[in-house]
Amino acid sequence: MDRRTFLAASGLTVAGTLAGCSAPSDNQQGDGDTATDSGQTDDSATAVTVETVVDGLESPWSVTPLPDGSQWLVTERVGRVVLVDPADGTVTPVTGAPSVYASGQGGMLDTALHPDFPDPALVYLTYSKANDSGESATHLGRGRLNAADAQFDSFEQLHVAEPFVDSDGHFGSRVVFGPDELVYMTVGDRQFKDFGSDHVAQDRTNELGTTLRLTPSGGIPDANPFTDDPDAVDSIFSYGHRNAQGMTVHPDTGAIWQTEFGEQDGDEINIVERGANYGWPVADEGCTYGSGDPIGVSHADRDDVVAPVYSWDCGSGGFPPSGATFYTGDAFPEWTGDLLVGGLASQYLARFTVDGRTVEEAMPLLADRGWRIRDVVVEPETGNVLAAIDSPDAPIVRLRPARIG
Repeated sequence: MDRRTFLAASGLTVAGTLAGCSAPSDNQQGDGDTATDSGQTDDSATAVTVETVVDGLESPWSVTPLPDGSQWLVTERVGRVVLVDPADGTVTPVTGAPSVYASGQGGMLDTALHPDFPDPALVYLTYSKANDSGESATHLGRGRLNAADAQFDSFEQLHVAEPFVDSDGHFGSRVVFGPDELVYMTVGDRQFKDFGSDHVAQDRTNELGTTLRLTPSGGIPDANPFTDDPDAVDSIFSYGHRNAQGMTVHPDTGAIWQTEFGEQDGDEINIVERGANYGWPVADEGCTYGSGDPIGVSHADRDDVVAPVYSWDCGSGGFPPSGATFYTGDAFPEWTGDLLVGGLASQYLARFTVDGRTVEEAMPLLADRGWRIRDVVVEPETGNVLAAIDSPDAPIVRLRPARIG
């Protein structure tokens, strides 16, 4: 296996102008200058302007532009869903969303629009919720959005990833529709630390450490890989995951791509295959917190697991990857087909060139801001890039081509 490792990106940053609702802070260069950034593998420089569209959000977790570009649907992990007007940054709370278990890493998490939105105007939400014993689980539900009145006219729970667990971490929770118009949803391993073959992520009798595939109404597709296995849960599409918090669909191949948190380092980018085992924790490129000891063996040492297409090996410093999307807009034509991934502890937005299964880091963006990047999407109308910052008092920023001269 080609173990691709993270290369530090010191000095390669994008400085930009900041406009919007608030004055620039110390780590936001608001002097009107625009910098060019040559990146690690680019032959030509790319000039990017960064502007704040909305500020003051409380731990935004996902941003989903409505198809006509008039509003963005944003979740705040503390338990809110809001609509943002990108023209002026106005924030309007959406009523009728479910109550959530907003503790630790849990709360109101991801959103996905029905493939035929706005007819029907169905929005899918992932969120954590607790049972009467205080144990929590990742949930999937859907509501009919009335954007004009900023409310869900109805909302129903579709699926609960069981079992409920006494833990506040590793909910996974990214959700997308695949090209088959089925729902793909990530579920974390809930921080179980028994790093062996009995780990929950290697046990297909539960839904932890998995990618689930469901019908739009929450049912089980007949073509799921384990429907005929009495020792496996029918909803599982792939397993052996630690905590995937980024997921997107390749615009050309239709393949599901994920970004996944490792333990200490060991972060991954994966192409998700039907019925595949991604190894956690029996095969991994990371190490245990503190000790630096390997976790399991390398993916290359087992023929029953699928290796990541890109990984940050033990000792690399890691990346902690969150939201991800392929660039398909017109604003940055040189980025077409590249994978954009938000970095949390690494505090920058990464761009990767993609050629089949060959993935190489190309350009760090927003590396001078001190921002944890929780989600990244492309605006459908403009092709500009939106990044949601992970903070209790956070902006969503827009990256657009700089006007030179």
